[in-house]
This record gives sequence, C-alpha cells and structure tokens, in this order.
Amino acid sequence: MSGISRRALLKAGVGTAMTAGTARAATTPVFLVRTTDRAEGIRRGLATLGLRAARDSRVAIKPNFNSADPFPASTHLDTLDVLVRALQAAGVGEIVVADRSGMGNTRQVMERKGVFRMARRLGFRVAVLEETPAEGWTAERLPGGHWSRGVLFPRLLQEAGLLVQTCCLKTHRYGGHFTMSLKNSVGMVAKYDPRDNYNYMSELHGSSHQRQMIAEINQLYRPAMIVLDGLEAFTDGGPESGTLVKPELMLLGTDRVAVDAVGVAVLRIYGGNATVSRGRVFDQDQIARAARLGLGVPGPDRIDLVTDDPESRKVAERIRDVLKQG
Repeated sequence: MSGISRRALLKAGVGTAMTAGTARAATTPVFLVRTTDRAEGIRRGLATLGLRAARDSRVAIKPNFNSADPFPASTHLDTLDVLVRALQAAGVGEIVVADRSGMGNTRQVMERKGVFRMARRLGFRVAVLEETPAEGWTAERLPGGHWSRGVLFPRLLQEAGLLVQTCCLKTHRYGGHFTMSLKNSVGMVAKYDPRDNYNYMSELHGSSHQRQMIAEINQLYRPAMIVLDGLEAFTDGGPESGTLVKPELMLLGTDRVAVDAVGVAVLRIYGGNATVSRGRVFDQDQIARAARLGLGVPGPDRIDLVTDDPESRKVAERIRDVLKQG
C-alpha cells in the first residue's frame, strides 16, 4: 500500500472534513494517532486524509534540519523515509528535500544527520537552500507585514507541484515560543540577501514582532500535507535541546493553524512552560496572526480531530478540552 489512499476522505486544500460518514462544513481535519511506530502512524494518517499527488509532478519536502541535534530537535530520518517511499509509490516525479539550517551550516548539518546517504539510497535530491544563487530567489514584499523589506523565497519551492512539510513538537526559547509547522517555514527563506548581504534572520530575531513575522512567511506557500512527529517533544527550552517528554503522537493535516493549535494543546497537557501555556491557544501570537491572515481556521471549534482507535480518541478528548479553555 502506498500510504496515499485512493479512498481519500479529503484532498489537500479543501476545508471540509467528513468524519464517520457525516459532512461537517467549514471544519478542517487533523488526524491524531497515539503510537510508538511513526511509520504506521504516518501511513494511517495519509490513508485517512489522502494527499493530492499528481503523477510525475515534482514534490518538495521541507523537514526540520535546523541543527544536527537528535530528534525532537530535528526531523527523525524514519519520518523522512516513510514520506519519500509513500510519494514514490504514488508515482510522483522528482522528490526534493530542501532546507536551510538556523543553527549551523546546512550542508554540514545534513551530512551529520545522514540525509545525503539516504538520498543516494532512496533516489531523491537534496537542496541546500543557503547555496541557492541570486537568480534562484524571488523577492516577496509581504504587504502589511512586519518585515521591513520582505523576504527572499526560493523558486524551487514556488515551482514544486506539491509541498509536504514535516515538523517537530517543541518550545522555542529564542522568541518563537514554540516551533512546529508555522515556525518550520522560516527555514524556507533566505538568511542573507546575495545582492547586499542583508541579514533577514537578524531582523527577525531582533524584532518585537518576531512571532507575527513567522506567521507572515506562511503566506508564500500552501502545504499539501503537514506531518508533525510528536513521539517525543520539548516542553521547555528548544529548539536544539530541552525538557523531554514522550506524548507518542503523530499529527497530520493540511491546515498549519489547526496543526499548531493542536500541538500547543499537547505541550500544555505534558507540562509546557509558562510562555506556551499562557492564555487561550488561539491567542498565541503565531497562531493569532496566521488566523488573521486567513492561513487556517479562526478558532478551535473549526478543528475536527480525526482518530481511528479508542486510545487516540481519549487523547483527542483531552486536547479538545484544552483548546476550549479560556
């Protein structure tokens, strides 16, 4: 089985969920499974939600290789392996794994993680985004945002037929508060402008609007699928190390706001720090700004937590309770 179901209940980009045979207009599904087997969790999620996968199209996968530190600081290679194999089985064309590290040289990070060895074994291409030449970037102004001169976004990702994101579940002590799907998008944009060496990341990390700026980057693309690996998580510290817990969860969805909101709820259940636990989940700056920009659901009542076993349903009920609080 490819893992990308022909029996799909949902195609990416459609904001209507169907659960247990009942249509729920204007909700978005987030598949949740309690598991210690990430491969099985991903396959079950893809089989339930489905994935728009055009045959022979180029697919870009954006992992979290912010550093070479072990999961959950960075994407577990088993997660990447399952995604690549599922896409290949669905008959897509070229698969490109693309990232820019925030805490080190990307090529060295990927070498240490074993990404290039995996690429040779499975037959996908690796794009080190910081090595992209000037002509490979598009200047995006982001009107109404907090970026003084916008950002540079890679043409490679703009031109992909399908973009799949896989992220981790953790807090972020350098001003992001948490780093999941929305924050993972920071690794898509340039750190430096090759024309004048302007440092976009210095602007981001020096701004009091950092979390809003993170959300604003997400206007530049639309993921076909998000896979959040929550088998382990950091509830304090982060992004490269922190207080480790083991929620043993996999989350899949197409809505970054919904996935991150569920992720924040999970962190709270497992003792998340004061910053990530403050106020309503949808008042968290990243989530609130992304929702205002129309990048996902406006509130918790629009999230349809989809499960396929009793243990996962129990966890989903706890998450629903946290999302409703405040």
